[in-house]
Amino acid sequence: MNAIKFVNIYTDGACSGNQTEKNYGGWGAILEYGKNKKEAFGGELNTTNNRMELTALANALEMLTREDLDIRIFSDSSYLIRCINEKWYENWEKNGWKTSAKKPVENRDLWERILLHLQKHNIVVFLVKGHVNIKSEKTDVDDYYKKFTVKNGKSFSKKDFIYITEMNNRADALANKGIDSIKS
Repeated sequence: MNAIKFVNIYTDGACSGNQTEKNYGGWGAILEYGKNKKEAFGGELNTTNNRMELTALANALEMLTREDLDIRIFSDSSYLIRCINEKWYENWEKNGWKTSAKKPVENRDLWERILLHLQKHNIVVFLVKGHVNIKSEKTDVDDYYKKFTVKNGKSFSKKDFIYITEMNNRADALANKGIDSIKS
């Protein structure tokens, strides 16, 4: 029996001066299939952290060249993960892209880009705790791993969890590289 081979996508967004009039945002994404990896990053002026989180995923999905792939997405954005897992977008679409409070959905342009890919692929999303320094002696890796499995199920080993966390940290570093590219 052949094991299912997933495309793993690790994403992160960052915003320096989030919620201020002038700020810098960055996004980072890593696509991984077997031993093949591709990294991407970028930045925007005057944006939000949520917008950068969504931009990272939209750009990563648009880098795919085939359809009907089995994809695992790892993100530290509760907003992104909850929207996909809880299918908030179904009500947004039914309600003419309005929230339950009858306000326009923020970042509709990015959600529409992402939703195109939800229809083309078999996608599962996982919430990762951001900014965890796995290598620090002060980090209780066992505790973080336990919390990860509570949120995401027990199909990941501790070794998997450590790797996923390291990849999330790399996506964060790419997002910060995106911020730096806008500042210069």
